[in-house]
Amino acid sequence: MPSSDVLLSVRGLRIAFDEAEAVRGLSFDVRPREVLALVGESGAGKSLTARALLGMLPKGATTSGTVRLRGDTDVAAQRGRRIALVPQDALAALSPVHPVGDQLAAAVRSVAGVSRKEARARAVAALDRVGIPDAVRRARAYPHEYSGGMRQRAVIAMATINEPDVVVADEPTTALDAELRDQVLRVLGEQREAVGAALVLVTHDLGVVREHADRVLVMYAGRQVEQGPATRVLGRPRAPYTAGLLASLPPDGDDVDHDKGEGRHGDPHPAAGRRRRLPSIPGSPPTPDALPSGCAFAPRCPLVEDRCHREEPRSWAAGDGHEVSCHRWDEVPYPATELFQEPV
Repeated sequence: MPSSDVLLSVRGLRIAFDEAEAVRGLSFDVRPREVLALVGESGAGKSLTARALLGMLPKGATTSGTVRLRGDTDVAAQRGRRIALVPQDALAALSPVHPVGDQLAAAVRSVAGVSRKEARARAVAALDRVGIPDAVRRARAYPHEYSGGMRQRAVIAMATINEPDVVVADEPTTALDAELRDQVLRVLGEQREAVGAALVLVTHDLGVVREHADRVLVMYAGRQVEQGPATRVLGRPRAPYTAGLLASLPPDGDDVDHDKGEGRHGDPHPAAGRRRRLPSIPGSPPTPDALPSGCAFAPRCPLVEDRCHREEPRSWAAGDGHEVSCHRWDEVPYPATELFQEPV
């Protein structure tokens, strides 16, 4: 059983479509006010995991394992009240035919027995809290009258208006420029603190993870490859996959000079050196219906050996809550630029 300070507990989560497993035995806990980042390339199973946390899996999905919110397995019944979603596409999440304020008020009335007037007042207050200017007037506006950043703020307001225990943000900054991304993440953090919620942040942006996450869970081909405190996972990754992701990350999001290995402003970078290119992981992740035998990362791994093709690695304890699934986890160098650097 999860400890009493755990808000959200996931154990052995598996999600399949027909015979293809898209999520394979995921387990993790989320505690009050904690930010847990789910990271990995597209197709890793991050968004499906997020949907499972909310009881929102698509038709045709079969599941096993457990998801408990404060001990309750009926998470769908608690959606909007104790757990809420900040979606990737704010425009698609908002109804185009109703004013934004009406939609927030409806979210309030769906879980609280309050009058329309009170719900409306809460909606205006929520918009004001996320930095929507002239919230009274903007509450009467329709989504198409909002800018992209304002729409993203509005869905954050909707997710937090009922003060949930857990907020799940599924790629909330995709397709936003750097300035708008930072604004949205700041507002999301402020709202999380204001309502005392934990945050599950689904992202492929390790720069965002570095700045905002307390804990990190790295996924590959539906499976956990590394999990632990962000300072440990990002500061000393033990899985070759995590090390490769970090090696390919430009400093502070800047472009890297392919000759000098530097950012635009001369920032030092692990790939620095004459005629060096920013490292990258070769190949592509497998699809759920074509998983290789043994370790799914083996075909792309520079440390692969025979047993990697035969045996799926178990989880190893790397210390201080740091877990890794790799046969050669204690041999992974960091920085891993030499492992993934193509010869010039």
